Amino acid sequence: APSPSPPPPASGAQYAHQFLNTALSQRGPSALPYAEDVKWLIRNHLVALADAFPSLHPKAALFTHNDGRAAHLLQADGTVPIHHAGATYNLPAVIWLPETYPRSPPLVFLSPTRDMLIKPPTTRSSTAPASSPTPPTSAPGSVAAPSPTPPPAHPAPPPAAASPAMRPEAVYAPVPRPYRFPASPQLAARQPPTEDPAEVFKRNAISKLVDTAYADAAALRTAREAEVDSLFAVQAELRGRGEAVNDGVRRITEEKETLERRLQDVVMATDVIEAWVAENRKGAADDATEAEGAIQPADVLSRQMLECTATDLALEDTIYALDKAVQEGSVPFDGYLRSVRALAREQFFQRVLCTKVNNAQQQAQVARMAARAPQYAS
Repeated sequence: APSPSPPPPASGAQYAHQFLNTALSQRGPSALPYAEDVKWLIRNHLVALADAFPSLHPKAALFTHNDGRAAHLLQADGTVPIHHAGATYNLPAVIWLPETYPRSPPLVFLSPTRDMLIKPPTTRSSTAPASSPTPPTSAPGSVAAPSPTPPPAHPAPPPAAASPAMRPEAVYAPVPRPYRFPASPQLAARQPPTEDPAEVFKRNAISKLVDTAYADAAALRTAREAEVDSLFAVQAELRGRGEAVNDGVRRITEEKETLERRLQDVVMATDVIEAWVAENRKGAADDATEAEGAIQPADVLSRQMLECTATDLALEDTIYALDKAVQEGSVPFDGYLRSVRALAREQFFQRVLCTKVNNAQQQAQVARMAARAPQYAS
């Protein structure tokens, strides 16, 4: 989108506020390529620049690097006043903020008009090297007062008076030079004595505030990095605990399902027993029925198994009673041995008989199941 036209000088600061708030808050493809943590600092720098030099207006335009890359960057376009031989000249200049600003200095370009000439440097010194660009003045008529010595940039003479061999070389390509905004107190001390002390104090105060802000940001960054590391450690611990909790929930769910299946089996068995009790309650209602006749074996093998088991348990109880008696001294030891030997022999025979009856019952059950198989198959 084309940059808006420069505002009148009276509204320069207000225009800078509004334009920078809009430009730096954009997102998506139209966002400016500056880091989020320095956008507020860039805004403050450009607002302070517009306040100090109302002739400079912030804009956003396309900048082409020396390697051919193009980027949409912020610039301050306008004129910068200089003092030369007791006169004030306005230099047309463009100040670009690169993508890495403020870690990289701004790029300052002079933009002379067609009717302006730049005076070649005649001396070299530590303050004005030959590679440093020499600023031009503005168009004719912008000079505050005539100067006996030509300034570094001056209007071109009329074509009739100009000689092709003696015409100074015109500069069309802008030359960048490093610049730090705002100026430090050391640089401010080397400025010409004609500069306004109030402006020097303002720039020094701004530089001090910026340095303090950078120091505070560095200290705050160190504290925040330590806090983030501790939060990452807590996150890792919580993630491990979450995995353990999920594993415990999974095992508890499996155990719950197992218990539910077991509960269903128990409920089914309870229903079977309750049905059997209800069916056989009729015989128990008769008072004349003896306890031994309440339950009758199903067949001969079941009766024999019941008798063998009862005899085995009775012999076991008898041997236990003899053990107690011999410990108390009620039964002589030799009589205890003879009785236990006879009881143990009888118990052995009963257990062998129980084993044979159990095998016979299993064979009979297999035979019954085999006899019922064709019925279910059909």
